Amino acid sequence: DVSWETSDENVVTAAGVITRADETKTATLTAKTTVNGINFLKEFTVTVLGKAAALDSFVAYAENGSIKFTSDYDSTKTPYSVSVTLASAGEGVTTVDQKDNVASGSFDSVANGTYKVGCTLKNGTETVKTVTRTVTVKEEQEMGAYLFAHFVGNESDASHEQIYFSVSTDGTTWTTLNNGSPVLTSNVGENGVRDPYILRGEDGKFFVIATDLSIYNRRDDSNRWGTCQTSGSKSIVIWESSDLVNWSQANLVQVAPDNAGCTWAPEAVYDPEVGKYMVFWASKTSTDNYATQRMYRSYTSYFKTFTEPEVYIDGGNISNIDTTIIQDKGMYYRFTKNESKSSVTMMKCATLSGDWKDVETYTINDAAGNTVTGYEGPTIYKINGENKWCLLLDYYSKNQGYKPFVTTDLANGTFKSASDFNFGTTKFRHGTVMPITTAEYNALIAEYGNNN
Repeated sequence: DVSWETSDENVVTAAGVITRADETKTATLTAKTTVNGINFLKEFTVTVLGKAAALDSFVAYAENGSIKFTSDYDSTKTPYSVSVTLASAGEGVTTVDQKDNVASGSFDSVANGTYKVGCTLKNGTETVKTVTRTVTVKEEQEMGAYLFAHFVGNESDASHEQIYFSVSTDGTTWTTLNNGSPVLTSNVGENGVRDPYILRGEDGKFFVIATDLSIYNRRDDSNRWGTCQTSGSKSIVIWESSDLVNWSQANLVQVAPDNAGCTWAPEAVYDPEVGKYMVFWASKTSTDNYATQRMYRSYTSYFKTFTEPEVYIDGGNISNIDTTIIQDKGMYYRFTKNESKSSVTMMKCATLSGDWKDVETYTINDAAGNTVTGYEGPTIYKINGENKWCLLLDYYSKNQGYKPFVTTDLANGTFKSASDFNFGTTKFRHGTVMPITTAEYNALIAEYGNNN
């Protein structure tokens, strides 16, 4: 004696019959029954993919002088035709090329520049849906080494919470430069920095951004890990360089809301659709009495001024911290620490501001094959010249620093513990790995020495 009700018969009827629209829609089916005078009910959320949903996965990216594209379009599953156009970006947009009725392909021998790649579904001559992706074609540098910007130790000395540089030629064996001493030291804000992120800018400059926080300098506070989240810094510390050797003075810039209690683990990624860098970090605010960490974001052009902060990832009453993002073949992959599970999640999206989805096949196992917990501070990088990615996680719960997990299939996210990594005698803490050229590696060695 179960009866059914639906919240929207245009999506799914009480009998379970679905109707596909152009856009994806959801409805709720409710099952009801009565046993011994007691009413029971259960709700089921039904998502009906729209006919145009295939374009949500459309990606385009530059590779070796070509612009490649792909989507989930399947001519056997939709009544609509598809076309992909290549057009110049900026003022006076002109179409360069067009391809019809193909889900995947490429525009070859494309001149250097920025382009808009559009994918359009049509019902005859009527446009059903169009999405665009911005792609820049430029000379690709050959990367021959890696630079790891990080902090070290266990907060037992003021020098631990500064910026350290380590290098590697194979991405697995690491050597700490500058005789194991910091390369960059903060003399602003809290006079200590953690969680550094280093990136190569669109104009060739390098930037390091970091959390303005010193747990060592708060050592007399028995509740320092609590107070630094409710009355801590609203700013990040920024350095910039043109060659990785000569760096600017530390610059303290507020990015978090005025009612924030902390600004943790800032990172940045260039958003081609906006034409600026998206900087993101974790903050608690007074809005909910500092109950929950949420990921915020702001945009900047030159890391001098920033737009008003806005919530980027909101887990409701579940705190999220330590987000990192990597792009591969036009798709973005996002790793975030879920505080309630003490584990790192993985999601994907075709754009930085789109509808992020869980990577359903994502697994991350230790040497025994068990799912890992008690990790945070994810950073991920591709091994140069190989179809292999390394995800480093800080084993903070055991105070052991970074542990490596690798995959040869980033899209599926099947990571396994690796044992062939060597970090020397330094305990690496939350940081970033960035591929560098052999010339950049040699310049770092010449400046800071190859000492562990």
